[in-house]
Order: sequence, then C-alpha cells, then structure tokens
Amino acid sequence: MKAKHMLCIAMAIMAFFSSCDDNTDTIGNSLTSEADRFVILTDTFYVSTRSIIADSVLSRSQYSYLGHIKDPETGAYVTSNYTTQFAVLESLDGSSFLPDKDSITSVENGNIIADSCRLQIYFYSSIGDTLNSMRLTAMEMGKPVEEGKLYYSNFDPEANGMLRQDANAIRKNKMYTTLDLNLSDSARALIKDKTNMESVMIPLNERYRDKDGNEYKNYGTYIMRKYYENPENFKNSYNFIHNVCPGFYIKSTDGLGVMSEVYLTELVFFYNYIYEDSVYHGNTLLSGTEEVMQTTHIDTDKDRLTELASDESCTHLKTPAGIFTEVTLPVDDIKYGHENDTLSGARVVFQCMNQTDAEAFGEPEYVLMLPKDSLYSFFENKNIPNNTTSFIGTYNSSNNTYTFNNISNLITHMYNVKKNGTKSEDWNKAVLVPVAVSTTSSSSGGTSSITNVTNEMSLKSAKLVGGSSNPYDPITISVIYSRTTKQ
Repeated sequence: MKAKHMLCIAMAIMAFFSSCDDNTDTIGNSLTSEADRFVILTDTFYVSTRSIIADSVLSRSQYSYLGHIKDPETGAYVTSNYTTQFAVLESLDGSSFLPDKDSITSVENGNIIADSCRLQIYFYSSIGDTLNSMRLTAMEMGKPVEEGKLYYSNFDPEANGMLRQDANAIRKNKMYTTLDLNLSDSARALIKDKTNMESVMIPLNERYRDKDGNEYKNYGTYIMRKYYENPENFKNSYNFIHNVCPGFYIKSTDGLGVMSEVYLTELVFFYNYIYEDSVYHGNTLLSGTEEVMQTTHIDTDKDRLTELASDESCTHLKTPAGIFTEVTLPVDDIKYGHENDTLSGARVVFQCMNQTDAEAFGEPEYVLMLPKDSLYSFFENKNIPNNTTSFIGTYNSSNNTYTFNNISNLITHMYNVKKNGTKSEDWNKAVLVPVAVSTTSSSSGGTSSITNVTNEMSLKSAKLVGGSSNPYDPITISVIYSRTTKQ
C-alpha cells in the first residue's frame, strides 16, 4: 500500500535551501550542533474518500439567498427563503431616530403619518436565467428569531409558528426579475462593486392594523407613531425587534430557474418635516445587517442527494446543505516505524473532474479541511482555520485542484488523540467542506488574514477523483520526516 524512499534530503527542502547556497552537502549539519545531525525521509501513502450527506449547515452567512432552481446534476429542486430583522444603531452624536414630533408636516386627521413605505431587496448576484419571472411573498414575523441560539439551514420559521398568523398580518406578493432592464449598461456594470445593484421593491402602503387592533395609514406610519409613543423602544436593535418590528420572512413562492444572493434588505419610509422654516422631504432607512439576526432556509430533495452521494466512482462537494467529502487519513501507517521522528510535511491534492456544461454551477472557491469530530463545533464557535487542525484550500482553476500543502499538524494531532486514549470512532477522519471566506488586508496592503469562515450557501458543485471504486490514480499523501541522529 505504500512506496518508500530513503533520501538524504527531500527534494522540496533541497529546492528551498539551494536558492541560498549551491552547495547542499552540509544541510542539517549547519542547523544543529556537532553532536546532533538529522536526516530527511520521505514516504507516500494512499488516502481513501467517500461522499457524505450534509443534512443541514449552520445558517450564519453574510448574505441570504432567495429563489427556486433545478440542479442540473441531480434533477433536484432547490428552494431558498430567508428571514431578516432591521438594525437600529445607537446614536453617537445625540441625534434622534426621527425629527421632533412638532416638525413633522405629514399629517392626516391631525395624526402624524408616513407618506409611503416599502421594503427594498438588493441582489448581489444570481444564478440562472435572470429574465425569468419569479414571485416572492413578504410575510410579517409574529415573534423574532432570537439571538444566542443556533439556526441551521433546515430551520423553517413558518413551520415553527414564528409568523404573525391573524388576518391583519402583512402578506405581500411581488413578481420580479433579478435583471432590471431599466438600469443602464453603465449602472449595471457597477453592480459587482456593490455601488449599484439589481433590486426589487415591495410597497407597504396599504392600511396596517397591529396586533392590538390599532389601525394606521401604512406600515411606515405604524413605525413613526410607535417611536413618538415610546422612544425607548428605538434605543437599540434589541428593543426595536422585540417591541416594534420582529422582522420579515421573504419566501420564494413561484417561478423557477433563478437563485439570487441577497446583499441587503431595507425598510424605508418617507415623510415631510420643517427645519429652519423650510419643508424637507425626509426618509428613515432601516437595514438588515450583520448586527441583527438573518437566517436562510434551504429546502432540497434529500433523496436525490443520497442517490448522488452513493456513486462510489467519485466524491462530491455540493452546496448549499448538500454533500461533503469525508477523507480517511492513514495516520497509523504514516506513524508506523516513525514514532520518534518529527512529521514535518504532509501534502495532499484533491483533483476535480471536469463538469459538463449542464453541471456548471461552478466549483467552490474555498474548501475547509477539518476533523470530522469538529464538523459542527467549528462553525458554531466561529472558529478561524488555525493550520493545526483546520486548513483552507483554494480552488486552482489552472490545475482543477484543491491542494493542502502541509497537514502534518493534523496527522500528529490525530495520532496523539489515539495515543492518549481519547479517540472517537472518527478519530482519523477529516471532512472537506465548501466555505465562504472573509478576509482583511494589513494597513500596508501586503498580506491578508481570514476574519470569518461560514458554510457556503450559494449553489456550487465539484466532483472529485476518489471513492471506493475510483477508476483513476489513487489519492496519495506525500510526507516528510526529520530524524535526529547523535554523532
């Protein structure tokens, strides 16, 4: 099962050091005392893989998703809906949520009103035919999605009774296309820079009756009067969400062929007010941001995913909430006879198989490798890859591969877990998980660091060489040991 090679110097290390000195005769000697010398050994082992179904994934993505599309690879239908709340930021300059009550000139029968109100959904990107007609339904939440709890992609707020159920609840249907033909070509070119985006507007201008039976000209009027009744409910997002507006559930209810990434959902209302003897047209805008809870509900055909995962001639990566690849690492074989050696390198490459045009959702850009035992806790604890037990691999389109250049720390960790008697059934198994990665650059602009890793919630798919009936060259892991010898 393995091919063993004894070398004085591993080729990788030789290449590194030769850039400094053409003479490599004393490599090792120069790094230790005269009493200590080391030799480098290399070896190669086989790695086994299989596909596993991801029942659900933690719904903590920066973006939400909306749409209904058919997966060309499986024939399964994928539907995505989302909940959003709206943030009320505490004022840093002492300004109020709204102008003084006496300055508002939008009045009806002696009562303050909003002239109009709407929800605005901005789409960052879409997959499918963006000219297809789709329909969404915006539904008023009856109680908020609470902070401090974990929500997975199979969480359905409608089935869990979180929507407002009475006859006066907001339930607005809206037909839309994600390609706005009214935008000029130049404006549409700015979409990828997030300076201009396709959007859909949902008017909330019908008369609104709250849960206590009070009637208002529209939903914006309700928000305004609630503020003037008790500004404390607008002091922060928590008060606002629990006492005024629990949020909305945006559900895809008709149409096929488009899945959209929602960058932002806004609640905005308009009014007139007087300032220094002049009348102004004012508006107040509330955004669904990362500061408040947003969840994405994914509904897909698990039977079709199970059928795909049962194909043992390859393995799969499929999102959202689809299929991961499980990797069994030959930890015992790697450490056998090398218990006292240092494992200094372990490189493994996962080769993608070319997809047909019908399957071209696109490969995940990033794949996380982590122990199977940490598959859920990693995301729940908001961990960042540490290059000890978790690693990020980036898709290389030129080679059609995901490469993990050195997972030696992970193998050593797994070996120590077994040696310490704390191993689980999956002690030597890792999982490849498609993820979305956020980074930040240093002030000098030289390097970037990962700040956030979440499950990939957009439509991505990759077929990897592997599986128990793999017809191609086996997956291998190349390792490097260093052994100290006394002179």
